Amino acid sequence: MSPEVDAVLARLVPHPEDGSRADGPVAVDATDRLLLDEARALIQEHPRDVVVIGDRFGALTLGALASGALRVRTHQDAITAEAALEANVRHAHRTLRAAHAQASADVPVRHEPAGMGLTRHDRLEPSLFAGARTVLLQLPTSLAELTEIAEHVARYADPSVTLLAGGRVKHMTHAMNDVLGASFAQVGASLARQKSRLLIAREPRSGVGPLTYPVTARLTDPEILAAIEPTGPGTGNGAPDGLTVVAHGAAFAGATLDHGTRFLLAQAHRWPHLPDGPVTPVTGTSDAAGAPTTPAPGMDAHPVAVDLGSGTGILATVLGLRYPNAHVLASDRSAAACASTRATLAANGVRAAGVVRDDAGALLPIPDGSADLVLLNPPFHDRAALSTDAAHRMFATAGRVLRDGGELWTVFNTPLHYRRALERAVGPTEHVAQDPRFTVTRSVRKLLTDMSVTGG
Repeated sequence: MSPEVDAVLARLVPHPEDGSRADGPVAVDATDRLLLDEARALIQEHPRDVVVIGDRFGALTLGALASGALRVRTHQDAITAEAALEANVRHAHRTLRAAHAQASADVPVRHEPAGMGLTRHDRLEPSLFAGARTVLLQLPTSLAELTEIAEHVARYADPSVTLLAGGRVKHMTHAMNDVLGASFAQVGASLARQKSRLLIAREPRSGVGPLTYPVTARLTDPEILAAIEPTGPGTGNGAPDGLTVVAHGAAFAGATLDHGTRFLLAQAHRWPHLPDGPVTPVTGTSDAAGAPTTPAPGMDAHPVAVDLGSGTGILATVLGLRYPNAHVLASDRSAAACASTRATLAANGVRAAGVVRDDAGALLPIPDGSADLVLLNPPFHDRAALSTDAAHRMFATAGRVLRDGGELWTVFNTPLHYRRALERAVGPTEHVAQDPRFTVTRSVRKLLTDMSVTGG
C-alpha cells in the first residue's frame, strides 16, 4: 500500500465514535487493506469504473480514490455507514486530494488526471453497476444478501468485471464460494493475511435467468391471522386470509416470520385500542409505492402507530390492517429493509403508511408526543458483532414520540434484561410474556416520571 493511501486511511474514524475506545470499532481493518492492495492495479487500469459495496466507514471508497480512481460509485445498506462515509470525507478531504493527485500522476496519460467523483446509490440497481470493471465488497454475513449483490454485478457490470469480496476468515464459509459460482464462471480465493481473505470472481455467467430477489411469500400463521383482525367501528368485513411479505436479500429473516416477531404478534389481543379518526399522511415520508407524502394539518389529532426497525414490514403491515383508521409509520436504517417494507405494505393494500430510512427512528417526521402505539423488535447484532446500542437509541426514540399514555410493546432476547432501560427511557414497564428465548414487555409513556426530574 502506498504512503499516500496510508495517510488517508490514518485520518478515518469509526463515526460516530472517534476511535479512542479500546473495545470499540476500528475505521480500517485488515480486510479493507487487503482489498485495496489487491485492487490497486485494477483501479489504475480502469479508474472510472470502480464500484464499492458494503463499505463500513469509508475506507474502501476513500482508499480507492486515493489509489487513483477518478470515479467511485458506492452502495451502503445501512444509513449509519453512509453517515460515516460522509464524516470521513470531511476528516480526510485535504489528505485525500493530495493522495489522489499523486496517484493520478502515476496513471497512464490516456486517462484524464483531473478531478475525482463519488456517487452514492441508495439501492442495488443497474445504474450502480453499469460498465463497472472493479467491484470491491465487504462480504456480508447473509448468503441471501451476497446472492442479490452477486447477481446484480454479473448481470449489469462490464463482462470483464472483477469482483473482490473480502472478509474475516472466521466468518467465511464454502457456501459463499457456491453463491458466487452461481453467477460467475471463475471463483478463487486469495491467500489469508492477518486473518482476512478475498474471494475473487470473474467471467459473469450468461443466461442465468431472472434475479432471485426480492422474494415473496404468503404467511398464514395463526399469530398473523389473529393480529390482522381489524379493530374499531366499521371493520365488520373481517380479516384477510393471510399476509404477503416481500423481502430483499439483506432484509432480516427474509420472507419468513421470525420467532421474536411471532411472539410479539401472539400478544396482539392485549395491544391497545387506538382512537378513531380519519387517516392523514405525514410529511417527509414515502408511501408504499415510494412516492413522497404531503403535509397534513392537524395530524396530531389522528391515531399514529409506529414500527421501529421494520425489517420486511410485517409489523407495519399488521398495524395497518389491524388499525385501518390509523396512520402507520415504519423506519429502518437498512435500504433493503425499507424497500422490503414498502413492497410488503403495497402487496397488502396498506396505503395509509409512510416509510423512512433513518438511524433508530431519529428522523421520524412526527412531533414529539404524538404517537399512540410503537412496536419494537430491536436488533442485537451489528453485522457479526453483538451490539445493543441501536436498541437503546430506539427506546429513547419511543419515549420521545409517544403521547402521554401511549404504549411501547417490545420483544427482546430474555438475557438482555432491557426492562430497567425501558423504564428509564419510556415509563412504567410490565413483563407481559416470556418463552424459552424471548420476553415481551409493555411500557406506558408517563411524562416526568423520573424522580430526579420531578423532585419527588
